[in-house]
Amino acid sequence: MLDLIAEFVASGDGSTTQQYRIFVGGEWRETASHFDDINPTTRQGFARIPDASASDLSQAIAAAHAAQPAWAALPPAARSELFYKAAELFVAREREFCDALIVETGSGFGKAMFECSLVPLALREAAALSTRAIGEILPSNVAGKVNTVQRKAAGVIGVISPWNFPLYLSLRGFVYGLALGNTAVLKPSEDSPLTGGLMLAKLFEDAGFPVGTINVVTCSRERVGEIGTQLVEDPRVARVSFTGSTAVGREIAKSCAAQFKRVILEMGGKNSIVVLDDADIDYAVDVAFFGSFLHQGQICMSADKVIVASDLYETFLAKLTAKVANFKPIEPENQMCVVGPIINDRQLNRIDRLVKAAIAAGAKIHAGGEKQGPFFQPTVITGVTPDMDIYNEEIFGPVTLVIPVESEDEAIAVANDTPYGLSASIVTGNAARGQMLASRIQAGMVHVNDSPVHDEPHCPFGGFKASGWTGKWGASGAIEFFTDQQWISTQVVNRQYPF
Repeated sequence: MLDLIAEFVASGDGSTTQQYRIFVGGEWRETASHFDDINPTTRQGFARIPDASASDLSQAIAAAHAAQPAWAALPPAARSELFYKAAELFVAREREFCDALIVETGSGFGKAMFECSLVPLALREAAALSTRAIGEILPSNVAGKVNTVQRKAAGVIGVISPWNFPLYLSLRGFVYGLALGNTAVLKPSEDSPLTGGLMLAKLFEDAGFPVGTINVVTCSRERVGEIGTQLVEDPRVARVSFTGSTAVGREIAKSCAAQFKRVILEMGGKNSIVVLDDADIDYAVDVAFFGSFLHQGQICMSADKVIVASDLYETFLAKLTAKVANFKPIEPENQMCVVGPIINDRQLNRIDRLVKAAIAAGAKIHAGGEKQGPFFQPTVITGVTPDMDIYNEEIFGPVTLVIPVESEDEAIAVANDTPYGLSASIVTGNAARGQMLASRIQAGMVHVNDSPVHDEPHCPFGGFKASGWTGKWGASGAIEFFTDQQWISTQVVNRQYPF
């Protein structure tokens, strides 16, 4: 599939590499310049990616804007059929997507397949969304009047997606809006332009989606600010869908507010796993390991803090440390890989800075704690205090803090002691106890006896506080966010006016 959207070009050393095009208005278009797509394991470029200009982006927005009315006018069954076709094609191509995630993002095989498993679910959920009830009939205080409320597609969706789960999070950014009659312009991360963008464009093209309904524009890190700002501020873009850092999300929110434009934000997290005093320790260790180290902790839902009842603390810590010691960083091409490379040197050095600063301030390392080529060793830290940066900042790496507490109240206080509020979990031998306690955690999603790293496309996904703003992903959230509500009243019997 990748060969169909690229051409081989000569490199300076005499070798050849694949060079790609952007997807605009149903066409694969050349750009004036390109940048390297970097393999996180080798830190070497393996493909040439189009570095789109402001003009390229404007043409993509124009194509989406022109295509939207006809797309919205299609019968729901016709739209649904295209999503089912895309799901069918994806299943047939799943291994190709999986392999691309491994090369482009350093995903281990298990993580890549986990991400791929969500894609057909989301596509089928989108197919079903096209026939969801989105109108109401309301009573009236005026005789002979019928009040109807309908929802109409907003228009063009501008999507900015991240590199860590690029395939699924890019898809999630527009697929439900697309099902409701909107069109989209997607700008994937410069660290994942293939899996987060161009491969999806090819999938939707082959599924038969009409020209202009989905457009993908890639750009280099040097142009991210310019292209991202243009996508957010263009008046033809009716909605903005962003997944990424809180710092960038805050700026996007300001820009959208100035234009009275609606934006949905899913940002960072400082997520906790609370291990209660009645928990099965071995199961709690499994939950903590998966929640902390899947995709080397580079997931917005990853657990940065494992909060453990004091009676279980020493045993839990020893067992978690022993399990972590069994998992050394290895190349993601190895199917045994659990902890792979960090996406780039900026992020690797940031993780190292946080850990080193914590050690200098008195924290204790029980496992890991060091850079290892493009990897960071899976790391367990204790003795962290609220005045340390690592306690407050999102780590986004294979590092977790284990914190003992004396009571449920203290556990909740530690879990809530963060400006973030995305995901959390509670491990307990009494599910009812966990469910009661979950409502006290200030997070948009709380999973009892499961990892905080969990998503189901039909459920409302989003966070509180600095982790999310103005909407939720999932079917009901999509209807609310990607459509505009319109009240139409019809006076079926002539009304008597006072003058």
